Amino acid sequence: MDYISSFLDYLRYQKRASENTIISYSIDLKQFETFVKSIHNLLDNPDQDSALDFLLVTSDDVRLWVISLLDEDISARSVNRKISALRAFYRYHIKLGYISENAINQVVTPKIAKRLPQFVDEKDMNKLFTDNLFSNDFEGIRDRTIIELFYATGIRISELITLKFGDVDLYDCTIKVLGKRNKERIIPFGTTFKSCYQNYVNYYEAEYGILNKNNYIFVVSKDTKVYPKFVYNIVRKYLDMITTIDKRSPHVLRHTFATHLLNNGADINAIKEILGHSSLAATQVYTHNSIERLKSIYKQAHPRA
Repeated sequence: MDYISSFLDYLRYQKRASENTIISYSIDLKQFETFVKSIHNLLDNPDQDSALDFLLVTSDDVRLWVISLLDEDISARSVNRKISALRAFYRYHIKLGYISENAINQVVTPKIAKRLPQFVDEKDMNKLFTDNLFSNDFEGIRDRTIIELFYATGIRISELITLKFGDVDLYDCTIKVLGKRNKERIIPFGTTFKSCYQNYVNYYEAEYGILNKNNYIFVVSKDTKVYPKFVYNIVRKYLDMITTIDKRSPHVLRHTFATHLLNNGADINAIKEILGHSSLAATQVYTHNSIERLKSIYKQAHPRA
């Protein structure tokens, strides 16, 4: 039995998991399968392409895999993500009765050092939009609109890529996105993004003709929507111009959106809903950034700090 294929089909057709999730789980599980085959000398078998019999996998196999990952200097966060994939895999097969013993139950996950999400300062974001860094052609206007949208709404890169013109309501100034686990939410935006978006629409129609509400908003060519690496490179290019923070990615703009809202008095529960977080705990990490900002202000301003 091909345990991994069965589990991936379950994710795709029953859980309706995103393609990115399925790819990540597939990579992690196949990496584990290859490792177990190697330590049991199964890779030298003429039938080496056959699926691993997970009934034979033990907790010791999993522990050795975790140790090997850490020895390769893979971060504890990444290792824990791989363990989570394996844990979900075992839960599925035990529930169906295909596997009787959970080999991962006795495995201790590595501790992750707490790390505050990085964000771009407000003055740097203002600099990005006021210093004429974007070219005045279709590509430049598209790039600006992508970054304006990230900063105006805090959406994920996967949500931005799949947006269609019909998802934007210019009358109500809202955008409809399909988030994780296919949950739909409505996010408001301000007049600044509205103006930017209307300008982009004009450039889009000049480049490709009258738009259809079912067309993807952001495209590489008329029939090709943007893809993750393409969007990442756009964001990296422009953030390189204004900031020296370590991470310069679309997700940093999501952190920036949430942190700036919180710093300017927004209710944390409202931020949770806008970001599409399933629990408040995921949003509360941004309060730590606000506390660090207050500490910094205190040290600079108080005579006895």
